[in-house]
Amino acid sequence: MDVILLERVEKLGHIGDVVKVKDGFARNFLLPRKKALRANEANRKVFEANRERIEADNASRRTDAQAEAKTLEGVSVTLIRQASNTGQLYGSVAVRDLVEALVADGHKVNKAQVVLDRPIKAIGLHEVRVALHPEVAVTVKVNVARSPEEADMQAQGVDVMAAMFEQDTAGFTEDYDPNAEPGEIARDDAPAVGEEA
Repeated sequence: MDVILLERVEKLGHIGDVVKVKDGFARNFLLPRKKALRANEANRKVFEANRERIEADNASRRTDAQAEAKTLEGVSVTLIRQASNTGQLYGSVAVRDLVEALVADGHKVNKAQVVLDRPIKAIGLHEVRVALHPEVAVTVKVNVARSPEEADMQAQGVDVMAAMFEQDTAGFTEDYDPNAEPGEIARDDAPAVGEEA
């Protein structure tokens, strides 16, 4: 199906472009969300008559998005979640959690703007893209940790999981007697095997 784009659509085209898309994509996404019109003569005339207004509306929304992007740039969000000793979360961090954290910080973000390819399922620092407008996107850092102290360590660049599993070289070592019987407790004053007490 050929459609006329009413706004920029990523990996598809810009305002006014006539593009060929699959019927389902047009019917289920582009047309209901008013991102495109069917490409026929009547719609071409309507688009050309309203082109200046559509481009002006897009420009005003883009400037609003750029202003919001300046407030979001370099923002870091900390989320405290329960996790196993291996760093796997019990559950996951989804778009809703990120939106709630950003709104709590005073940013204007909705669920449709957060681009999360897959849910976050492990502790650590993650980068999430926030598309405020089809032409304006910002990257937000998400710090997922088990405690505020762990979040501070991760923010300073410490790999918490590696630090937790470091081997202690100066630790306790057990004396090993190759001649001891199973279950026997080693004693310092015990005679060596073959000697009499």
